[in-house]
Amino acid sequence: MNSLSSCGFLNMATIGDFDPLNATIPATKVEITVSCRNLLDRDTFSKSDPICVLYTQGIGNKEWREFGRTEVIDNTLNPDFVRKFILDYFFEERQNLKFDLGIPGKKCGTIVVKAEELSNCRESVMMQFCGNKLDKKDFFGKSDPFLVFYRSNEDGTFTICHKTEVVKNTLNPVWQAFKISVRALCNGDYDRTIKVEVYDWDRDGSHDFIGEFSTSYRELSRGQSQFNVYEVINPKKKGKKKKYLNSGTVTLLSFLVDTEVTFLDFIKGGTQINFTVAIDFTASNGNPAQPTSLHYMNPYQLNTYAMALKAVGDIIQDYDSDKMFPALGFGAKLPPDGRISHEFALNGNPQNPYCNGIDGVMEAYYQSLKSVQLYGPTNFSPVINHVARYAASVKDGSQYFILLIITDGVISDMAQTKESIVNAASLPMSIIIVGVGPAEFDAMIELDGDEVRISSRGRYAERDIVQFVPFRDYIDRTGNHILSMARLAKDVLAEIPDQFLSYMRTRGIKPSPAPPPYTPPGHPLQTQI
Repeated sequence: MNSLSSCGFLNMATIGDFDPLNATIPATKVEITVSCRNLLDRDTFSKSDPICVLYTQGIGNKEWREFGRTEVIDNTLNPDFVRKFILDYFFEERQNLKFDLGIPGKKCGTIVVKAEELSNCRESVMMQFCGNKLDKKDFFGKSDPFLVFYRSNEDGTFTICHKTEVVKNTLNPVWQAFKISVRALCNGDYDRTIKVEVYDWDRDGSHDFIGEFSTSYRELSRGQSQFNVYEVINPKKKGKKKKYLNSGTVTLLSFLVDTEVTFLDFIKGGTQINFTVAIDFTASNGNPAQPTSLHYMNPYQLNTYAMALKAVGDIIQDYDSDKMFPALGFGAKLPPDGRISHEFALNGNPQNPYCNGIDGVMEAYYQSLKSVQLYGPTNFSPVINHVARYAASVKDGSQYFILLIITDGVISDMAQTKESIVNAASLPMSIIIVGVGPAEFDAMIELDGDEVRISSRGRYAERDIVQFVPFRDYIDRTGNHILSMARLAKDVLAEIPDQFLSYMRTRGIKPSPAPPPYTPPGHPLQTQI
């Protein structure tokens, strides 16, 4: 709930793409409902006639663009708008929203914004089909049939969304059951046409067309019945032969709907995201007083460490309810006695390393640069084990830990770090590594484990929990830091929801029920006509 000045601002942060066959589909959609309370009255002889306009912001140029508007409701200061806004939601981007009611001035009332994930975006369906008396296409045997499914687009074109396997040498095939998301099958529109083509497979790729039929999700959802036996029609044959009936039939054998739990279900159910930062204070970064240093304390602009920290932290902090972040450093000599530490509190308080918000972390980072001496070696395992100790104490799904390590990439304890990552892979945590500077990052790429799953002493990591990106890939030559940092945050955070869900799934953890929605006091929510 936000108090309104002339506009209300909110930010929404969002989850990766589902991509069956290079058809980019946002992972989920969110429906936004707007109500207002105690709006400032602008009409002299009656109450105001409010309307709400939603603006979204471009990543690069930060321009506000109108996304849509509600209906006008006459004569009310407490509107409950019926028309909703449906937006694509992405975990790894900050999506700023502006709600404008066209009322000038500061205190002009209260806006209540409810966001609900659309359920049909999360449904997937398991279907099985069989064919009967399909046309014989092969000279020496029967046909080798397979099905191709297409969803229709708004402009009347079709996009392929599923292919079955080939069943060899039969005119009465039974295809294996397959699972597909409702978004991929019909973009969540139950009445949209789904076209199915039947082919006879040929080794040389020139598959013979047997025929086609059309249906919709709503028809298919009736399950096995007389409604779901489809005549396969070949239009060419139908045009030529008067007595042509069909080229066989295809029957739906089963139809099962499954609702996937999502990252947002856990967040709504109260799972806390705990964010910890660890910064590399080793001498290979260069003297912070020199402009060539990666830690250079430039009075006019952020250094690369600060830019990476802010880009990632600004988005993650939206998911951390208390905004208190432990911030650690490694590889420095600490005052007063010059002992080397691989997990020291940036704020100088080992009992309470928490900083208030990303700005608090930045402040502690700058203070540390003034007080510690950059040294070495570069050991990652102590900070990984530090976070792992906390993660090991709450494995019930109520908390998930994200460690951001920012480093120049010259690692000294590779074997111990691999061991720490393999151990951490069975805990509710993920590790993000941002490599700054010009070094070769081969060791970081190995830790990322996208190519080869990371192992230590013969044990493989249970799941992939490390995401590495080199900062230099995101330096914008045109000087557009806003866009380049948004891209960095997007790429760094894109894997987190899947890593999070893989932990919850393998442990059989379900999201807690969401608390009841907020109802503003003083006015029962009624629908105005």
